[in-house]
Amino acid sequence: AMRLQAPQFQALFTPGLRSVAELFEKKNYELRIAGGAVRDLLSGVTPQDIDFATTATPAEMKEMFTAAGVRLINNKGEKHGTITARLHEQNFEITTLRIDVVTDGRHAEVEFTTDWHKDAERRDLTVNSMFLGLDGTLYDFFNGYEDLKSKKIRFVGKATERIQEDYLRILRYFRFYGKIAEEPGDHEPNTLQAIKENAKGLAGISGERIWVELKKILLGNHVNHLVQLMYELDIAQYIGLPLDGNLEEFARVAKNIQNLSPKPMTVLTSLFKGKDDVTNLDLRLKISKEEKNLGLFLVKHRQELTKAPGPEPLRPYQDFLMDSREANTSSKIFELLKYQGEEQLLKEMQEWTVPSFPVSGHDLRKMGVSSGKEIGTALQQLRDEWKKSGYHMDKEELLSCLKK
Repeated sequence: AMRLQAPQFQALFTPGLRSVAELFEKKNYELRIAGGAVRDLLSGVTPQDIDFATTATPAEMKEMFTAAGVRLINNKGEKHGTITARLHEQNFEITTLRIDVVTDGRHAEVEFTTDWHKDAERRDLTVNSMFLGLDGTLYDFFNGYEDLKSKKIRFVGKATERIQEDYLRILRYFRFYGKIAEEPGDHEPNTLQAIKENAKGLAGISGERIWVELKKILLGNHVNHLVQLMYELDIAQYIGLPLDGNLEEFARVAKNIQNLSPKPMTVLTSLFKGKDDVTNLDLRLKISKEEKNLGLFLVKHRQELTKAPGPEPLRPYQDFLMDSREANTSSKIFELLKYQGEEQLLKEMQEWTVPSFPVSGHDLRKMGVSSGKEIGTALQQLRDEWKKSGYHMDKEELLSCLKK
């Protein structure tokens, strides 16, 4: 059997984990690291959060932790078999091995088991179905490690069965493909067939769950390939994407945004032909207000708000920002520049600080302009002059315009 000795693995052994391990050992309950954390460790990545699996039931864990005076954090995981214990300022999420008894494509009813193989069997993808003992021993029932090394994404067992247990797994397949696979287009034909035949099942999955997965897909690798695939396999319509999405524009923007860390919405908006597409996405996925506003902004301005010919390419963006009365316009403009693939201009725009208008109503009063209405008009005229000068004119120059 393979034994993992990686530094990322050694680093997990905090005082908290050592205490947890000791408690389980004393009671002869088996405790292993499960799922995504194992995949990360085998890839040489430090996992963000670690799930543990155990042969102990929730009741046994509660009794053990309570007897040891360990604080339990109640977060409703218990009916799925998850207990969260807090030791040494660290949370440990530990789930009892389980078998899915009834599944409806969205949730499962579970019963507990002590059989590691059976628990691995109900997980979605082979690369997510491995366990790691605290001594570094790898428990891998479905060739997950081989698949990880050869960068293959495969469902555990039969694709159709896995998908029908929870249709969201279709999107998880895409997400992990974008995370792990080396080349676009390296799919098993029967997997794609199973996805196509079950695509309709996504209609019953909540928008919030879909949006979480979709955002990760949009920021992963092979995004153009994967979104084109969503259209080929008839998935798009069930997850709020327009039936006639603009795939040429999507391909172009997917190239533009490489290495620019766009927001998911920036990438996605390239599929949209107009604002109705943003509204429909929002109805289906319940995106945030900020995401919706960014989508509407890009759809509205991507065509006409572009760089100027000549020595001041940024001027149109700067003018737009100076005229804007809305909050966070600058972050929307940054996203627009990413969308347009203007890497150099993006850098310059991010370094540009918005100058403040040097003249106030007080200055005009001192010059003898007294009525509020006249002051308003004069300020507007001076602002226009200032804008024409590229925001370079100072107070004196502006006030001398007024004298003229």
